[in-house]
Amino acid sequence: MQTPKQLAYAPTPYSYTPSNNLRATINEDEEVRLAENAAERDLYESLAEIYSIIVTLDALEKAYLRDSIKEIEYTETCDRLLRQYRSTLTDESVEAAFGDLESFKREWDLEVPRATERLKIGLPATIESTPTHLPPSRASSHRTNLPSTSQPHQPSSSGPVAQHIVAASENFITLFDAVKMSMLSKDTLHPILVEVIQSVNKVTDRDFENKGKIVQWLITLNQMRAAEELSGEQARELSFDLGLAYEGFKKTLD
Repeated sequence: MQTPKQLAYAPTPYSYTPSNNLRATINEDEEVRLAENAAERDLYESLAEIYSIIVTLDALEKAYLRDSIKEIEYTETCDRLLRQYRSTLTDESVEAAFGDLESFKREWDLEVPRATERLKIGLPATIESTPTHLPPSRASSHRTNLPSTSQPHQPSSSGPVAQHIVAASENFITLFDAVKMSMLSKDTLHPILVEVIQSVNKVTDRDFENKGKIVQWLITLNQMRAAEELSGEQARELSFDLGLAYEGFKKTLD
């Protein structure tokens, strides 16, 4: 009597015995191409770059919260990642394939709450809410009244503080003018608004009145596509909120 051939695996009621007639349909010596042409390859590389930025940013935020990284290193790295993220999405084909952050996260099963919040705001935490500290004695010695019209007043005193005050005032006025001239696209307004927030943070460590309004506008712009524009109603609201924030900023200098 012939001994039954021993199977190489433990069979189950739902298992099957592979047939020797089956043949691989893929040539194992042939390179598998994910893209049919250079444009597709560039697109996939850009999406992979965005994925990497998001994951890295989430890790960076965790390190910052744990005090595992110096503030200056966090700020520089976070700012660079945010710029790379925005720059990558300026390409129309990449932006179309990306969709939006939430859909991209769902597609690739990303759980990155800290990166999500940072990308939503668009500024490092150190710039968003913790302005550069200046010695009170120096800040008070360079008080000046900033105008609400076209050109900022040049302080009589020189020095870093006075320069930051002038720069902040100029950035506010630049943003006012952009809105007034109906330059309402995200790619126009967003960088100017970032400059506004960064420049006022170099002047005062006080969370001045209505600063939250311009931070909220930054979040609104961040959620728009690069070529999208604010509506006429939104432009009026932005101009109004800018005026309130500018007055609040000037009060911190009194």
